[in-house]
Amino acid sequence: MADPVSVKRRALPDGGGLSSDMIRRYGLILILLLAVIVLSIVSDTFLTFTNIMNVLRQVSINGILAVGMTLVILTGGIDLSIGSLMAVSAVVAASIVSESPSAAVVALIAGMLASGVLGGVSGTMSSRLNVAPFVATLAMMTIARGIALIYTNGRPIVVDSAAFKFLGQGYLGPVPFPVVVFVLVTALVGIVLYMTKFGRYIFAVGGNENAARISGIRVGRVKIGVYVINGVLSGLAGALLASRISSGQPNSGLGYELDAIAAVVIGGTSLFGGRGSLLGTIVGVLIIGVINNGLNLLDVSSYWQQIIKGVIIAGAVILDQRAKKN
Repeated sequence: MADPVSVKRRALPDGGGLSSDMIRRYGLILILLLAVIVLSIVSDTFLTFTNIMNVLRQVSINGILAVGMTLVILTGGIDLSIGSLMAVSAVVAASIVSESPSAAVVALIAGMLASGVLGGVSGTMSSRLNVAPFVATLAMMTIARGIALIYTNGRPIVVDSAAFKFLGQGYLGPVPFPVVVFVLVTALVGIVLYMTKFGRYIFAVGGNENAARISGIRVGRVKIGVYVINGVLSGLAGALLASRISSGQPNSGLGYELDAIAAVVIGGTSLFGGRGSLLGTIVGVLIIGVINNGLNLLDVSSYWQQIIKGVIIAGAVILDQRAKKN
C-alpha cells in the first residue's frame, strides 16, 4: 500500500502546475487591465476614443502577423522571415496599383500569393529537407529581403490609389478598416484551428511529432500548410502597411517578426509547441500595443522602449520554461 505522505508529495507538483496554469491564463488579462488602469491615470489622453482607435489600428498589423505566427509556433517551429515577406508583398502590391490604380484587390491578392509561396518554401526546407526552422526562415529572411530590393532596385514605389489606400487608411463607421481585417482574420483562423481536422493536427504535431506521424498524420504537409498560411497573412499585413504609408518600401517590415513572436509568447503559446491559444495571442498583442502607446504618450525614449520590450519577452520565455517543467 502506498505511503499517504508519498502520495501527497507526488500530488503537490500537479496542484502547483494547475495553479501556475490558472495564474498564467488569467494573469495576462490582469496585466492588460492593470496597464490600462495605470496609463489612464498617468495620461489624460489614453482612454479617449481617438486614442483607443489609434491603438487598435496600430496593433492590427502585428495582430495579423501574430495569428499566423501562433500556428507556426504551435507546431514547434518559428518564422523569422515574416518582416521580409511583408516587404515582398508591399512592393508587389504597390507596383500593381502604381500601374493600375483601380486594381487594389488584384494587388492585395498578388502580394499575399507571393508571400505565401515564399512561406511554403520555408516550410518545405524545414519539413522535407530537415532544415531547422530557425535556419530555414533565417535564410528566407535574407532571400526575401533581397527579392524586394531587386524588384524595386532599392527604391520605394509610391502609391496613388484611393481604393488601395482605403485598406490601410479607411474606416467602416468609426472603426479603422485594418481592425476589421484583423478581427476577420482572427475569426477565420480560429475556426480552422479549433473546428477542423487540420487544426487538431497542428496541436498534435507540436505536442509529439513522432506520435503524430505514427498515428497517420502527414506531418510534412501540416508544417508546410502552416508556413503557407503564415506567409499569406504576412503578405496581407505587408499590403496593409503599404496602404497605410502610401508606398511599397523594400525595407519595410524590419523587426516586425520580433513583435509577433513576443505577442505569441507573452500570450502563453509554448515555444516547444503543442500548447497555446489564439485568445492568449490576442491578449499578448494588446499588451504590447497598450504598452507601446502608453510609453509614446509619456514621451519615453524609443531606446528604452526596446529594452522594456526585451525584458517582457525574456520574462515570458522564463515563465514558459517553468510551466513546461511543471
